[in-house]
Amino acid sequence: MNLKTELMPHQFPAVTKMIGSTIGALFVDMGLGKTRTSFELVYRRLSKIDKVVYFCPVSLKETVRQEILKHTDCTDSDIYVFGDKTNERNIPAALWYIIGIESMSSSTRMILAANKLITAKTFVILDESSYIKGHDSKRTTRITAMSARSRYRLILTGTPLSQGVVDLYAQMRFLSPKILGYNSFYSFAANHLEYSEKFPGRIVRSHNTKYLAAKTKPYVYQITKEECLDLPRKLYETRYCYMTDEQAHEYWLAKEEFMMQLDREDFDSTTIFNMFTALQEIACGFWNSRVGRKFKLLEFEHDRIETLMYVVAEISENEKIIIWAKFQYDIHGITKALTDKYGKDSVALFHGGIKERERAAQVELFRGSARFFVSTPSCGGHGLTLNESHYVIFYNNGFKYSERIQAEDRCHRIGQKYPVTYIDIQCSCGIDERIAKALSDKEDAATSFRHEVEKSQGDKNKLRELIKKL
Repeated sequence: MNLKTELMPHQFPAVTKMIGSTIGALFVDMGLGKTRTSFELVYRRLSKIDKVVYFCPVSLKETVRQEILKHTDCTDSDIYVFGDKTNERNIPAALWYIIGIESMSSSTRMILAANKLITAKTFVILDESSYIKGHDSKRTTRITAMSARSRYRLILTGTPLSQGVVDLYAQMRFLSPKILGYNSFYSFAANHLEYSEKFPGRIVRSHNTKYLAAKTKPYVYQITKEECLDLPRKLYETRYCYMTDEQAHEYWLAKEEFMMQLDREDFDSTTIFNMFTALQEIACGFWNSRVGRKFKLLEFEHDRIETLMYVVAEISENEKIIIWAKFQYDIHGITKALTDKYGKDSVALFHGGIKERERAAQVELFRGSARFFVSTPSCGGHGLTLNESHYVIFYNNGFKYSERIQAEDRCHRIGQKYPVTYIDIQCSCGIDERIAKALSDKEDAATSFRHEVEKSQGDKNKLRELIKKL
């Protein structure tokens, strides 16, 4: 394995510190490249390890796979992602094994398979280590026990202490119980946690935190965006999700429908736009399918909302977040998921379904108590200044490059004091990949496709091949 990308300046000190120990923790803000830093540590230890077992939230598995392909010269055959058919008897030879953390609490089949993989020479990486903060949860105890055999262990997270120092125990125990020096959580709690007498289980105060900081310091590298003076003003990340089987089936049917249309009429700009819209809708979990002269809403199971909620959970609770979504259907699903978890007053809405006189109140709500600003780029992507946020999530993208840039610039304007992190949620399918590439090339997605159609000069076989690639 070789690396294809260079470290950023702030990543060198992290590698220098971590390489001196077989265990370590990268507590690094989103956007600062903790995953790329972990790859550097893998690369520098290739002669000492036999494989990498990479534990991460299930919703992050495809993102990790894509990151490996982006930053290294590894191919698909070098990476094995644990899935529904994985068992201890059918694991192929690979360098990277990507395993969902949640599977370690629910799937005996995957637990046995993961346990079989890990040896003394395995490099175990635990991404989003806050997922094992529950010291007595099944996944925490299982992942910790099976990983104890490995010599090299690394944890990654941007939010290590979301509930206070109570979260520290399980994460440090994963690395080594010798770090904190306690044989059990109860010994740790007796020395550092004070519980409410009125409400059992509620922690009211932490003690001896300087002792904990001193004990963990040799093993932890921590940095925030504010501390990175070398950062560009815009940071970009992509989080990937899979299509469900139901989505994939409907996606194929939609492409078949448009290929059949080739035999009946010309493939003009309107047809291209309709096809792109249909495929993108399916990738987002629904389809306004035309039945005769009417439309019928079809809904499918999908992972996009789950991926969004994972990204939100990774960002500090003190940070406000802008979420751009193209379709009204998206807006409703996002709003429900956010309000169910964070409360109805946490979301400010800005879209075409809200009367103009009410939109200003929604902007002020976001500038005040609301944490989330959920909007369509077509409505909120112009004229607004939203410098209160340093994090922007594109739940999906429109076809126009100008619309994307306008949406980005709502919080990247005069008065913004910090770098802004933009996170794209992208489904691993042709339409999302096509849109992402066009925007990266500063092109309009539908227009660039139309130009390829024009180059085919009406050759229907070439047109079918173009559609198949979507």
